[in-house]
Amino acid sequence: MNCEIAHERIVTAAYAELSDEQTHELDRHMAGCPDCHKEREALLALKVLADLHPALEPSANLMARSRQRLEEALDAMPAKRWYERWGQRMVNNLAGLQHAPVAACLLLLAGIGAGALGGFEVAQGRAARILAATQARSQPPQTQQPVTPAEIASISSIVREPNSEMVDVRYNRLVPQQMEGSLDDPAIRQLLMLALQDSVSAGVRDDSIGLMAAECRAGHSCKPEGIRDALIAALRYDPNAGVREKALEGLEPYVAEDLRVRDSVLEALLSDSDPQIRSQAINILEPVEADTSVRQVLTSVADSDQNPHIRTVSRQVLSHVPEIQ
Repeated sequence: MNCEIAHERIVTAAYAELSDEQTHELDRHMAGCPDCHKEREALLALKVLADLHPALEPSANLMARSRQRLEEALDAMPAKRWYERWGQRMVNNLAGLQHAPVAACLLLLAGIGAGALGGFEVAQGRAARILAATQARSQPPQTQQPVTPAEIASISSIVREPNSEMVDVRYNRLVPQQMEGSLDDPAIRQLLMLALQDSVSAGVRDDSIGLMAAECRAGHSCKPEGIRDALIAALRYDPNAGVREKALEGLEPYVAEDLRVRDSVLEALLSDSDPQIRSQAINILEPVEADTSVRQVLTSVADSDQNPHIRTVSRQVLSHVPEIQ
Protein backbone atom coordinates (compact mmCIF):
# COMPACT_ATOMS: atom_id res chain seq x y z
CA MET A 1 0.00 0.00 0.00
CA ASN A 2 1.36 3.42 -0.92
CA CYS A 3 0.83 6.64 1.05
CA GLU A 4 -1.77 8.02 -1.37
CA ILE A 5 -4.11 5.08 -0.81
CA ALA A 6 -3.35 5.20 2.91
CA HIS A 7 -4.43 8.87 3.08
CA GLU A 8 -7.80 7.99 1.57
CA ARG A 9 -8.33 5.08 3.95
CA ILE A 10 -7.33 7.11 7.02
CA VAL A 11 -10.38 9.34 6.54
CA THR A 12 -12.68 6.39 5.90
CA ALA A 13 -11.35 4.54 8.94
CA ALA A 14 -11.87 7.59 11.19
CA TYR A 15 -15.63 7.28 10.58
CA ALA A 16 -15.67 3.46 10.93
CA GLU A 17 -16.51 2.92 7.26
CA LEU A 18 -13.49 0.72 6.38
CA SER A 19 -13.67 -3.07 6.15
CA ASP A 20 -11.66 -5.23 8.59
CA GLU A 21 -9.27 -6.43 5.87
CA GLN A 22 -8.55 -2.87 4.69
CA THR A 23 -8.14 -1.74 8.30
CA HIS A 24 -5.46 -4.41 8.90
CA GLU A 25 -3.65 -3.36 5.72
CA LEU A 26 -3.74 0.27 6.85
CA ASP A 27 -2.38 -0.61 10.30
CA ARG A 28 0.51 -2.57 8.75
CA HIS A 29 1.35 0.36 6.49
CA MET A 30 1.32 2.91 9.31
CA ALA A 31 3.53 0.72 11.46
CA GLY A 32 6.32 1.46 9.03
CA CYS A 33 5.30 4.95 7.88
CA PRO A 34 5.64 7.74 10.49
CA ASP A 35 4.11 10.36 8.18
CA CYS A 36 0.85 8.45 7.72
CA HIS A 37 0.76 7.68 11.44
CA LYS A 38 1.03 11.41 12.25
CA GLU A 39 -1.70 12.25 9.75
CA ARG A 40 -4.08 9.73 11.32
CA GLU A 41 -3.40 11.12 14.82
CA ALA A 42 -4.04 14.66 13.61
CA LEU A 43 -7.30 13.64 11.93
CA LEU A 44 -8.52 11.83 15.04
CA ALA A 45 -7.71 14.87 17.18
CA LEU A 46 -9.63 17.10 14.77
CA LYS A 47 -12.60 14.72 14.89
CA VAL A 48 -12.62 14.85 18.71
CA LEU A 49 -12.67 18.66 18.61
CA ALA A 50 -15.48 18.66 16.03
CA ASP A 51 -17.56 16.27 18.14
CA LEU A 52 -17.43 18.77 21.03
CA HIS A 53 -19.56 21.21 19.04
CA PRO A 54 -23.17 20.24 18.26
CA ALA A 55 -24.18 20.12 14.62
CA LEU A 56 -26.52 22.98 13.69
CA GLU A 57 -29.51 22.24 11.50
CA PRO A 58 -29.81 24.60 8.52
CA SER A 59 -32.85 26.86 8.45
CA ALA A 60 -35.79 26.12 6.17
CA ASN A 61 -35.08 29.26 4.14
CA LEU A 62 -31.45 28.25 3.60
CA MET A 63 -32.44 24.76 2.46
CA ALA A 64 -35.08 26.16 0.09
CA ARG A 65 -32.70 28.74 -1.40
CA SER A 66 -29.99 26.10 -1.80
CA ARG A 67 -32.36 23.76 -3.62
CA GLN A 68 -33.52 26.65 -5.81
CA ARG A 69 -29.95 27.58 -6.75
CA LEU A 70 -29.18 23.93 -7.51
CA GLU A 71 -32.22 23.70 -9.77
CA GLU A 72 -31.22 26.93 -11.54
CA ALA A 73 -27.67 25.61 -12.04
CA LEU A 74 -29.00 22.33 -13.44
CA ASP A 75 -31.40 24.20 -15.76
CA ALA A 76 -28.48 26.31 -17.01
CA MET A 77 -26.51 23.24 -18.09
CA PRO A 78 -26.74 22.54 -21.84
CA ALA A 79 -29.19 19.75 -22.59
CA LYS A 80 -27.81 16.59 -24.18
CA ARG A 81 -29.30 15.23 -27.37
CA TRP A 82 -31.33 12.08 -27.13
CA TYR A 83 -28.68 9.92 -28.77
CA GLU A 84 -26.00 11.29 -26.40
CA ARG A 85 -28.14 10.38 -23.39
CA TRP A 86 -28.85 6.94 -24.87
CA GLY A 87 -25.16 6.36 -25.59
CA GLN A 88 -24.17 7.36 -22.07
CA ARG A 89 -26.81 5.05 -20.61
CA MET A 90 -25.57 2.15 -22.73
CA VAL A 91 -21.95 2.78 -21.68
CA ASN A 92 -22.95 2.79 -18.02
CA ASN A 93 -24.98 -0.38 -18.40
CA LEU A 94 -22.24 -2.21 -20.34
CA ALA A 95 -19.69 -1.30 -17.66
CA GLY A 96 -21.83 -3.09 -15.10
CA LEU A 97 -22.15 -6.21 -17.24
CA GLN A 98 -18.51 -7.20 -16.68
CA HIS A 99 -19.14 -8.68 -13.22
CA ALA A 100 -22.76 -9.82 -13.40
CA PRO A 101 -23.88 -10.24 -17.03
CA VAL A 102 -27.17 -12.07 -16.46
CA ALA A 103 -28.35 -9.90 -13.59
CA ALA A 104 -27.25 -6.73 -15.38
CA CYS A 105 -29.19 -7.68 -18.50
CA LEU A 106 -32.32 -8.29 -16.46
CA LEU A 107 -31.88 -4.97 -14.66
CA LEU A 108 -31.30 -3.21 -17.97
CA LEU A 109 -34.51 -4.60 -19.43
CA ALA A 110 -36.43 -3.74 -16.27
CA GLY A 111 -34.98 -0.23 -16.30
CA ILE A 112 -36.00 0.33 -19.92
CA GLY A 113 -39.54 -0.81 -19.16
CA ALA A 114 -39.76 1.29 -16.00
CA GLY A 115 -38.39 4.30 -17.86
CA ALA A 116 -41.02 3.99 -20.57
CA LEU A 117 -43.81 3.59 -18.00
CA GLY A 118 -42.45 6.49 -15.92
CA GLY A 119 -42.27 8.72 -19.01
CA PHE A 120 -45.90 7.93 -19.81
CA GLU A 121 -46.96 8.76 -16.25
CA VAL A 122 -44.97 12.00 -16.29
CA ALA A 123 -46.61 13.01 -19.56
CA GLN A 124 -50.04 12.28 -18.10
CA GLY A 125 -49.24 14.28 -14.96
CA ARG A 126 -47.99 17.24 -17.03
CA ALA A 127 -51.15 17.22 -19.13
CA ALA A 128 -53.27 17.17 -15.96
CA ARG A 129 -51.36 20.13 -14.51
CA ILE A 130 -51.77 22.12 -17.75
CA LEU A 131 -55.51 21.41 -17.74
CA ALA A 132 -55.80 22.43 -14.09
CA ALA A 133 -53.88 25.65 -14.73
CA THR A 134 -56.14 26.48 -17.69
CA GLN A 135 -59.24 25.92 -15.59
CA ALA A 136 -57.80 28.03 -12.76
CA ARG A 137 -57.20 30.97 -15.12
CA SER A 138 -60.83 30.85 -16.21
CA GLN A 139 -62.04 31.21 -12.59
CA PRO A 140 -62.70 34.71 -11.18
CA PRO A 141 -59.81 36.07 -9.01
CA GLN A 142 -60.07 35.42 -5.27
CA THR A 143 -58.32 36.88 -2.27
CA GLN A 144 -55.18 34.83 -1.60
CA GLN A 145 -54.30 33.37 1.76
CA PRO A 146 -51.24 35.04 3.37
CA VAL A 147 -48.03 33.03 3.17
CA THR A 148 -45.48 32.70 5.94
CA PRO A 149 -41.85 33.79 5.37
CA ALA A 150 -40.64 30.25 6.09
CA GLU A 151 -42.53 29.03 3.01
CA ILE A 152 -40.81 31.49 0.64
CA ALA A 153 -37.39 30.79 -0.88
CA SER A 154 -37.21 33.95 -3.03
CA ILE A 155 -39.26 36.37 -5.14
CA SER A 156 -38.47 35.82 -8.82
CA SER A 157 -40.48 38.56 -10.55
CA ILE A 158 -43.07 41.31 -10.01
CA VAL A 159 -45.25 42.55 -12.90
CA ARG A 160 -48.09 45.08 -12.69
CA GLU A 161 -50.81 44.95 -15.31
CA PRO A 162 -51.01 48.28 -17.22
CA ASN A 163 -53.70 50.70 -15.99
CA SER A 164 -54.75 48.26 -13.28
CA GLU A 165 -54.35 47.54 -9.58
CA MET A 166 -53.57 43.89 -10.39
CA VAL A 167 -50.05 42.59 -9.69
CA ASP A 168 -48.54 39.24 -10.69
CA VAL A 169 -45.91 38.15 -8.12
CA ARG A 170 -43.93 34.99 -8.82
CA TYR A 171 -42.16 33.43 -5.87
CA ASN A 172 -40.29 30.22 -5.14
CA ARG A 173 -40.84 27.59 -2.53
CA LEU A 174 -39.28 24.28 -3.41
CA VAL A 175 -40.61 24.85 -6.93
CA PRO A 176 -41.52 28.16 -8.62
CA GLN A 177 -45.00 29.42 -7.80
CA GLN A 178 -46.98 32.55 -8.48
CA MET A 179 -49.82 34.59 -7.01
CA GLU A 180 -51.96 37.17 -8.76
CA GLY A 181 -54.06 39.74 -6.97
CA SER A 182 -54.76 43.39 -6.27
CA LEU A 183 -52.27 45.69 -4.58
CA ASP A 184 -54.79 45.93 -1.74
CA ASP A 185 -54.59 42.16 -1.17
CA PRO A 186 -52.69 41.47 2.12
CA ALA A 187 -51.02 38.40 0.60
CA ILE A 188 -49.72 40.45 -2.36
CA ARG A 189 -48.41 43.15 -0.04
CA GLN A 190 -46.67 40.54 2.10
CA LEU A 191 -44.90 39.15 -0.98
CA LEU A 192 -43.81 42.65 -2.00
CA MET A 193 -42.22 43.18 1.41
CA LEU A 194 -40.59 39.73 1.28
CA ALA A 195 -39.06 40.70 -2.06
CA LEU A 196 -37.15 43.47 -0.29
CA GLN A 197 -35.86 41.12 2.41
CA ASP A 198 -34.99 37.93 0.57
CA SER A 199 -34.34 38.65 -3.08
CA VAL A 200 -30.75 38.96 -4.30
CA SER A 201 -31.97 40.63 -7.50
CA ALA A 202 -31.83 44.43 -7.52
CA GLY A 203 -34.40 44.43 -10.33
CA VAL A 204 -36.97 42.55 -8.23
CA ARG A 205 -36.34 44.84 -5.24
CA ASP A 206 -36.71 47.87 -7.53
CA ASP A 207 -40.04 46.61 -8.89
CA SER A 208 -41.31 45.89 -5.38
CA ILE A 209 -40.27 49.21 -3.85
CA GLY A 210 -41.66 51.10 -6.86
CA LEU A 211 -45.12 49.59 -6.37
CA MET A 212 -45.12 50.19 -2.61
CA ALA A 213 -43.88 53.77 -3.00
CA ALA A 214 -46.63 54.48 -5.56
CA GLU A 215 -49.23 53.14 -3.12
CA CYS A 216 -47.92 55.43 -0.37
CA ARG A 217 -47.83 58.49 -2.61
CA ALA A 218 -51.43 57.76 -3.63
CA GLY A 219 -52.46 57.39 0.02
CA HIS A 220 -53.60 53.78 -0.37
CA SER A 221 -53.35 52.28 3.11
CA CYS A 222 -49.71 53.17 3.78
CA LYS A 223 -49.88 52.61 7.53
CA PRO A 224 -46.81 52.97 9.78
CA GLU A 225 -46.80 49.23 10.51
CA GLY A 226 -46.28 47.51 7.18
CA ILE A 227 -45.38 49.18 3.91
CA ARG A 228 -44.09 52.39 5.54
CA ASP A 229 -41.76 50.33 7.75
CA ALA A 230 -40.50 48.49 4.66
CA LEU A 231 -39.78 51.78 2.88
CA ILE A 232 -37.83 53.10 5.88
CA ALA A 233 -35.76 49.90 6.05
CA ALA A 234 -35.04 50.05 2.30
CA LEU A 235 -33.96 53.70 2.53
CA ARG A 236 -31.54 52.88 5.33
CA TYR A 237 -30.10 49.54 4.32
CA ASP A 238 -30.65 48.64 0.65
CA PRO A 239 -27.32 48.60 -1.26
CA ASN A 240 -28.94 49.76 -4.53
CA ALA A 241 -29.23 53.55 -4.94
CA GLY A 242 -32.25 53.25 -7.23
CA VAL A 243 -34.16 51.27 -4.61
CA ARG A 244 -33.26 53.81 -1.89
CA GLU A 245 -34.37 56.70 -4.09
CA LYS A 246 -37.79 55.15 -4.74
CA ALA A 247 -38.18 54.46 -1.01
CA LEU A 248 -37.45 58.12 -0.31
CA GLU A 249 -40.09 59.20 -2.83
CA GLY A 250 -42.66 56.94 -1.19
CA LEU A 251 -41.95 58.40 2.26
CA GLU A 252 -42.24 62.04 1.15
CA PRO A 253 -45.98 62.49 1.98
CA TYR A 254 -45.38 61.44 5.61
CA VAL A 255 -42.33 63.49 6.55
CA ALA A 256 -44.46 66.06 8.40
CA GLU A 257 -46.68 63.66 10.36
CA ASP A 258 -44.34 60.73 11.14
CA LEU A 259 -41.20 61.40 13.22
CA ARG A 260 -39.71 58.06 12.20
CA VAL A 261 -39.98 59.04 8.53
CA ARG A 262 -38.42 62.41 9.29
CA ASP A 263 -35.52 60.80 11.15
CA SER A 264 -34.87 58.34 8.31
CA VAL A 265 -34.79 61.19 5.77
CA LEU A 266 -32.38 63.16 7.99
CA GLU A 267 -30.21 60.04 8.25
CA ALA A 268 -30.18 59.74 4.45
CA LEU A 269 -29.16 63.41 4.18
CA LEU A 270 -26.24 62.88 6.55
CA SER A 271 -24.89 59.51 5.49
CA ASP A 272 -26.22 58.28 2.13
CA SER A 273 -23.46 57.66 -0.41
CA ASP A 274 -25.48 58.97 -3.36
CA PRO A 275 -25.46 62.81 -3.76
CA GLN A 276 -28.74 62.74 -5.70
CA ILE A 277 -30.52 61.02 -2.82
CA ARG A 278 -29.09 63.57 -0.36
CA SER A 279 -30.25 66.47 -2.53
CA GLN A 280 -33.70 64.91 -2.80
CA ALA A 281 -33.78 64.48 0.99
CA ILE A 282 -33.19 68.24 1.40
CA ASN A 283 -36.12 69.03 -0.89
CA ILE A 284 -38.38 66.60 0.97
CA LEU A 285 -37.49 68.27 4.30
CA GLU A 286 -38.60 71.75 3.16
CA PRO A 287 -42.13 71.42 4.66
CA VAL A 288 -40.54 70.83 8.10
CA GLU A 289 -37.47 73.04 7.67
CA ALA A 290 -38.37 75.01 10.82
CA ASP A 291 -38.21 71.88 13.00
CA THR A 292 -35.31 72.10 15.47
CA SER A 293 -33.70 68.78 14.54
CA VAL A 294 -34.11 69.45 10.81
CA ARG A 295 -32.58 72.91 11.10
CA GLN A 296 -29.63 71.59 13.14
CA VAL A 297 -28.85 68.93 10.52
CA LEU A 298 -29.17 71.44 7.67
CA THR A 299 -26.87 73.86 9.50
CA SER A 300 -24.27 71.15 10.03
CA VAL A 301 -24.44 70.08 6.38
CA ALA A 302 -24.31 73.70 5.13
CA ASP A 303 -21.18 74.39 7.18
CA SER A 304 -19.09 71.26 6.79
CA ASP A 305 -20.34 68.93 4.04
CA GLN A 306 -17.72 67.94 1.47
CA ASN A 307 -20.15 68.29 -1.45
CA PRO A 308 -20.42 71.93 -2.62
CA HIS A 309 -23.87 71.42 -4.15
CA ILE A 310 -25.22 69.93 -0.92
CA ARG A 311 -23.82 72.88 1.06
CA THR A 312 -25.39 75.41 -1.34
CA VAL A 313 -28.84 73.78 -1.34
CA SER A 314 -28.81 73.51 2.47
CA ARG A 315 -27.99 77.22 2.83
CA GLN A 316 -30.80 78.12 0.45
CA VAL A 317 -33.30 76.14 2.51
CA LEU A 318 -32.05 77.67 5.77
CA SER A 319 -32.43 81.17 4.37
CA HIS A 320 -36.20 80.69 4.16
CA VAL A 321 -36.61 80.39 7.93
CA PRO A 322 -34.76 83.02 9.98
CA GLU A 323 -35.46 81.58 13.40
CA ILE A 324 -35.86 78.14 15.02
CA GLN A 325 -39.47 77.49 15.93
